[in-house]
Amino acid sequence: MSPLGLALFLGGVFGLRMLGGFALGGLLAGNDRATRLLVLMPLSIVAAVIAVQTFTVKADVVIDARVVGIAVAAVLSWRKVPMGVVVVIAAATTALVRLTGWG
Repeated sequence: MSPLGLALFLGGVFGLRMLGGFALGGLLAGNDRATRLLVLMPLSIVAAVIAVQTFTVKADVVIDARVVGIAVAAVLSWRKVPMGVVVVIAAATTALVRLTGWG
């Protein structure tokens, strides 16, 4: 991507964020249901990115060692293990699974 294209993209994202924060924030301030849904939006976007990065390689859907690492990370996060420990254990688990020859 060219520097101009990147600058336009970043400016557009920033502008949309500001529009949502200032213009729509006042309109939805009294609506509890809309507020609860908007709070969940970043989490759903991050979950979608994780799913795409975990289950795809180029245009193919794959199940490999990354799935095991994500599953371990999910369980450890659910058990409220500190994030640094989650990352190290999930990475080690993925490496061990790859060492066995799968993925």
